[in-house]
Amino acid sequence: MQLQVAFYKGTSRLFNRAVSWWQRGPYSHCELVTGYLGEQAICYSASFQDGGVRRKVMALDADHWDMVNIELSDFDAFAAEYWFRKHAGEGYDLAGLVGFVWGPWAHRPDKWFCNEAVGTALGLQDAWRLCPNGLAAALRYAHHEVNQPA
Repeated sequence: MQLQVAFYKGTSRLFNRAVSWWQRGPYSHCELVTGYLGEQAICYSASFQDGGVRRKVMALDADHWDMVNIELSDFDAFAAEYWFRKHAGEGYDLAGLVGFVWGPWAHRPDKWFCNEAVGTALGLQDAWRLCPNGLAAALRYAHHEVNQPA
C-alpha cells in the first residue's frame, strides 16, 4: 500500500481562502491517500462539507492539490487506514476553529480537523497542533523533500 498526503491549494471557496490566509500558506485542507481506483484517489480525512471523518473516492486535480509521498518504513499504512475506519462518522471540530484565533479552545477527542485526523492516523502525537501548512512542512522535512515548492 502506497501512502500519500494530498494538500489542497484551491481558492474557489471563501473558507479555503480564509484558512490559507490565516495560516499564512497555500493549503486549507488535506487528505490521506491510500491508493487509486483508476484515476480516482481513495482518500481519508475529516471535512466540514462531508460531515466529519470519512472515506471518499475522488479526483485530485494537480492544479489544486500538492502530493507528499510517505515512506512506509516511517508509517504503518494499515494502521492509518484502520484509524479512519474506527473513527468514521465522528464530527468536524467547528468549535476548534475558534482555537486557531483564541487559543483556549483546543483539541476535542471526539471532533477532528483534516490535518489532525491525517496526522493522528499517521501516528503523530499532538497532531491537533498543526494546520494543513504545518503538516505539509513537517512531512516534507521528515521525507527530505524540503526543496519542493509549496
